[in-house]
Amino acid sequence: MEVQAEALVALVEDRLATKRDIADLKQNFKEMDGKSETRSKELDVKLETRSKELDVKLETNLADMKRDFKELDVKLETNLAGMKRDFKEMDTKLETSLRELELRMILKMGGMILAGIGILFGLMRAWPLPVQFAPIPGQEIRQTVPQSPLGR
Repeated sequence: MEVQAEALVALVEDRLATKRDIADLKQNFKEMDGKSETRSKELDVKLETRSKELDVKLETNLADMKRDFKELDVKLETNLAGMKRDFKEMDTKLETSLRELELRMILKMGGMILAGIGILFGLMRAWPLPVQFAPIPGQEIRQTVPQSPLGR
């Protein structure tokens, strides 16, 4: 029985916690709790610092973006003004070209009409058409009698 008692004591000591074990565990938990609080405070400080750094960077980037947008706006306005000026110049040149083209077309058309009339008159002289005049009713027709140079 002594052997059984020793085995039972060994088993109990091995499996059950003593007051000393519990005290050690409590001490370990207190140390870990203190370390975790310290670490948590350190992380809070780091997080706050990093957050402030990011805020500063964000504000700087926003200021840079605003400046860039203003520069782009000025460039865009300048380009638009230049384009408007160019379009006005092109419009003026186009109007001038259209007037010149219209004048040339009028001159060519007039020349073609005159040439056509000239050709018509030339054809009429080359091949005259027999024309027969019909008296208008109610109008008297006078005919002259040809006189001979000898007789009267």
